[in-house]
Amino acid sequence: MDPLEELIRAQPGLSISLTILGFVVGSFLNVVIYRLPKMMEAQWQRDYAQFSGEVSEVSEKLSLAFPGSRCPHCGAAIKATQNIPVISYLALGGKCASCKAPISVRYPVVEALTALLWVLCGLQFGVSNALAGAMLLTSVLVVLTAIDLDHQLLPDSLTLPLVWIGLLLNIDNTFVSLESAVLGAVFGYLCLWSVFWLFKIATGKEGMGHGDFKLLAALGAWFGLAALPTIVLLSSVVGALLGVALIVTGKQDRETPMPFGPFLAGAGLIHLFYPNVLLTWVTGA
Repeated sequence: MDPLEELIRAQPGLSISLTILGFVVGSFLNVVIYRLPKMMEAQWQRDYAQFSGEVSEVSEKLSLAFPGSRCPHCGAAIKATQNIPVISYLALGGKCASCKAPISVRYPVVEALTALLWVLCGLQFGVSNALAGAMLLTSVLVVLTAIDLDHQLLPDSLTLPLVWIGLLLNIDNTFVSLESAVLGAVFGYLCLWSVFWLFKIATGKEGMGHGDFKLLAALGAWFGLAALPTIVLLSSVVGALLGVALIVTGKQDRETPMPFGPFLAGAGLIHLFYPNVLLTWVTGA
């Protein structure tokens, strides 16, 4: 092992490396959060136009790499020196360099959160396959949380690959046995699918989106069947408490839908770093 690799693998060298890399990747996650829903909408419009024989009005081809980053208010291109994670936001005072329009605080929050989660992954797993998997999982959960908050949408292009990656990682028992991962994926999906249909039969309304089924299936594929009670209980209790609080304070009425994906993602993160949290609560140990 050369000295540089030894430094990166050691603490605090690993934490410093993960912090820097986390900030950079967090900046890219902001691009995914902003552009992926727009790309999906554009594709839906093209599909509808092709189906109906109409001319699509979608003119600009949008991808995660093209066009370059620019201000959503004035369209000015964002220079490389203005796109340094967190630092550029602070240096610009949270405003566009060209039009002085405010920049959402979410950008530095996502960057800092990604870096923090990656450092926690490094402390939890060290240099291992589990670390690589945990870094990927936390990144996708951050993106899913933000998109669901904005659009009440959990894209299949993120949730479904997460299921398969979880199963593949657990072929070597990275987090749980493959048997537990398969059962976790199956019962994770069926759990919320059953709740969805029972609620719909009883009320005639849809209580959650299909993306929630797939996200819980993905978490089951990563953490196994035994993790599902913890994840479901944590997400349900916190979601219910927050929903009641919003209704009581008048910030939301009973008819306003509330995305469930962020609560599932949060519960998944808690289980990733503290898998025995439910047992600790119940036993007090």
